[in-house]
Amino acid sequence: MPPLRSRHLATSVPILNRSLALSPSLTRIHNPPPVLRPFSSNPPSRSGDAHSHYDPPSGWLWGIPPGEKREKEGWENVWIYGFFGGLLMGVVAYAYKPDTSIQTWALEEARRRLEGEGILPDPQKK
Repeated sequence: MPPLRSRHLATSVPILNRSLALSPSLTRIHNPPPVLRPFSSNPPSRSGDAHSHYDPPSGWLWGIPPGEKREKEGWENVWIYGFFGGLLMGVVAYAYKPDTSIQTWALEEARRRLEGEGILPDPQKK
């Protein structure tokens, strides 16, 4: 059985000259020296606004001192009523959806056939 060969060029091609295998140019290609880099090599992005978007910590929850009422934004009521209204409509629709399970159909079909054969009495004939 022949030895398995790697897909890497340096190990799959037989080396004819031993000095070529140890040349610094080939080792540099396959083992580049480690490079010291900062955390990000990209320049910081600018938002187009003149001031910083960082809010320094104030010590209050959401930056509102106790006793002060929070001012609601315009989208909050639409989101709250839309989300919970849609959730309520989904629950009601799920509660009133028709039963289309195979078990219910099989039970009804078995009852109908047994009543037709006279094994079960008809519940309507009391």
